[in-house]
Amino acid sequence: MRHPIDIVAMFAAIWLLASMVLDAVTPKELTAVLIAIAIGPAVVITAVFYYLHCPRTDFAVMFAALWLISDIAIAFISPKELPHFLIVLGFVPAVLIGGVLHWQRFQHRHERLPAPSAKRG
Repeated sequence: MRHPIDIVAMFAAIWLLASMVLDAVTPKELTAVLIAIAIGPAVVITAVFYYLHCPRTDFAVMFAALWLISDIAIAFISPKELPHFLIVLGFVPAVLIGGVLHWQRFQHRHERLPAPSAKRG
């Protein structure tokens, strides 16, 4: 069972760790506090969906979208231009999750119903 205090502690630790890691790879003018403010709403929304027992696929898609939004927010508040690898890093979860979903659909294509015929009897 997911206790709310455990969820808060877990996501607070993830939020702090992500802020510190992103602070290490971004320009010096972009501080950990600014990064924490930019990614804070995404962490809170992700924690709420985790608490609500959102299905795994939906949770992964929402996480990828929120990560990309956070990456865009960091780019907006940055006083200097971000390195290109950080912008690409924002798209990595979306590409990975999209690839996994496409692969699952490809694997289960034989289980789908056949397309209806245009002929009428």
